[in-house]
Amino acid sequence: MRAGPLLSLASALLLSSLLLWPASVAAEPGFVEGVEDLPLMDGLAALPDAGLSFDAPEGRIVVAYAKGQVSPETVIAFYASTLPQLGWQRLSERSFQREKERLSLEITRDSQGLTVRFTLAPKSR
Repeated sequence: MRAGPLLSLASALLLSSLLLWPASVAAEPGFVEGVEDLPLMDGLAALPDAGLSFDAPEGRIVVAYAKGQVSPETVIAFYASTLPQLGWQRLSERSFQREKERLSLEITRDSQGLTVRFTLAPKSR
């Protein structure tokens, strides 16, 4: 008769781990929040509550932030080499364009490290 409670306990543990699994996968770093195909550079961590994302009649607008202990030059070099492989055309050191969208990177430094602001918006006509 003891197999019943043990089986129930094992089932409960399995079910709870399956329920937690999608949350842990979603929290893994890899892409800039709100832009599913914009990689987040190693060394940067997303600041998920700092940004915004919405659809406008002209296209989507996303502002996302990431922070890390990296140099501005490393960030610029990473995105300058990575984004063209994803179809982005480099317009300037910190600005890129793909189809009808423009991406800009704003890099600031403070005592806590480096912050990158990613702004994706419809390109102006």
